[in-house]
Amino acid sequence: MSRILDQRILLLVISLSASVQSSKVLSEWKKCGDPECEKAMSRVQATTDYLGPDCRYLNFKTGEEIIVYSKLSRENENLWTGSKGKDFGYFPRETVKVEEVLIGEEVEVLTKETDFLCLHEDKYTFE
Repeated sequence: MSRILDQRILLLVISLSASVQSSKVLSEWKKCGDPECEKAMSRVQATTDYLGPDCRYLNFKTGEEIIVYSKLSRENENLWTGSKGKDFGYFPRETVKVEEVLIGEEVEVLTKETDFLCLHEDKYTFE
């Protein structure tokens, strides 16, 4: 009986740590093409295959085109946000090369908690 209880507690701890990780704020600031972050900033091409660590990240293969909508700034400038077809998420900037810049100037804005939620089949997953 004690062993079953220990296993359940371990599963609960693992589940809670995964939830905290996937709802973690990656940066307080981001750069966008407009104050609402709706304007596409650039068109990039994947230079390598990428598989993200959780559902907030965009997975892609070498050669695929991605539209960039924001770039995290200040404490985490390595991550950009973009879309490929219906898929949307974060990816490391070193995994792509810029093909075309679509804006003249970047605007820095505060991130929102919803920037770091998972999006599955057009629904937010709240951890």
